[in-house]
Amino acid sequence: MGLSTPSNALPGFRVGTGYDSHRFDAERPLVLGGVAIPDHPGLSGHSDADAVAHAVTDAILGAVAAGDIGTHFPPTDDRWKGADSIGLLRRAAEIVKERGYRVGNVDVTVVCESPKIGPRASAMARRLGDAIGVPPGSVSVKGKSNEGLGWIGRGEGIAVHAVAIVARISTPESAED
Repeated sequence: MGLSTPSNALPGFRVGTGYDSHRFDAERPLVLGGVAIPDHPGLSGHSDADAVAHAVTDAILGAVAAGDIGTHFPPTDDRWKGADSIGLLRRAAEIVKERGYRVGNVDVTVVCESPKIGPRASAMARRLGDAIGVPPGSVSVKGKSNEGLGWIGRGEGIAVHAVAIVARISTPESAED
């Protein structure tokens, strides 16, 4: 007899967390949450180094136990060199759906001394929401300073924390449960 998990054994809600950090790189453009930020050094990385999109990708994949961004889009694979991280996030949302879930909401905290996140937070929420298939009101993006402490406080880079909740997709079989 094969091992399978009946759909009614899946929990209704699951939570995932994500984290990413990158050093600044003056030779690259800065993109955070799918939003280009001019007149600021970019981030070092294999793809476009969008640390916000990366943290959200890890959070939603983690919620369905599907690994992390490096599992699906390894930095050792040249296909992902310079890749648009919003596109990677969109694919991660498809993986969530393939596992029988949909994203409910996402909460993101960007830790940096600059740039200021507040003026761009709603644009980031819109881009992230579009990629994962939720309204912007289901995505929270906020910035926090590190109060001059550590590598972030010295302005060497950015760190991002993300939390996501996913909900089981109701199917005809699960509606009967």
